[in-house]
Amino acid sequence: MRLKATDIKELNLMKHYRIIRKWACKNNDLTDAELELLIYLDCIDLFTKKDFEAGVYTFSWNNRRWSKLLQNDWIKVWRHRNRTTQKYNIYTLSFKGKQLISRMYRIMLGLDDIPTSERRNKLIAGNSYTDKVMTKAIYNINQDKTR
Repeated sequence: MRLKATDIKELNLMKHYRIIRKWACKNNDLTDAELELLIYLDCIDLFTKKDFEAGVYTFSWNNRRWSKLLQNDWIKVWRHRNRTTQKYNIYTLSFKGKQLISRMYRIMLGLDDIPTSERRNKLIAGNSYTDKVMTKAIYNINQDKTR
């Protein structure tokens, strides 16, 4: 069975995507581009650095993005190269990256709520006006049962 555009619309997946993305970025010290790149790479599953470079074309230039994602354990080596038969490393998202993305999907589907404790959500502290506005939006999302 093939999905249609109306099927996705009826799921309301994109209804609160912006707030969920902002929450995920703020609490995991990621930029919007890095998070969306992780979602792209999660769809590929196993990828090379060339696949990463192909996914980066539409984002702003940042030559440190690859090393940041690798150092912060968002990406891990799945198979190391050996310079004879395997000419390059193959990478995959780490457990941490896969958990974040699946959590975002669960929140979009309404299976989970965005955390509202200060310990688990940096936005709830309300250190800036933007954080206070996002906090109000988070409470509205958690109360929305038609997600």
